[in-house]
Amino acid sequence: MPLKLFFDGGCRPNPGPMETAVVARGVGYVATDLGIGSNDEAEWLAARQALGVAHDLGATDIVLVGDSARIVAQANGARCGSEVLRAHRDSFLAEMATFARVRIRRIARARNLAGQALEALHGRR
Repeated sequence: MPLKLFFDGGCRPNPGPMETAVVARGVGYVATDLGIGSNDEAEWLAARQALGVAHDLGATDIVLVGDSARIVAQANGARCGSEVLRAHRDSFLAEMATFARVRIRRIARARNLAGQALEALHGRR
């Protein structure tokens, strides 16, 4: 059975200080103080964080679930318009290659457990 990992990244304001969250097996992994960047950069950092969590949990077959249509599309082969995002995608793909099987899917924002973890970090619901 594949391990499902929810991921989300953001910054306030945009661009601004980036933060990420990953939820796997009901446990949240939140990272802050990731530098200044855009929402898209934060989403890529979150996707890469999800791969790291999967490695730490010993998973080889994973499903990554995020709410960013752009990042999910780029991870699945869509063109990256900016050099910065291409660099993130290339790093993600290199890390992804260390797994036996990886799927990445889009989910509605309201159903993204990692997004809920970031909202909880800021006291919003």
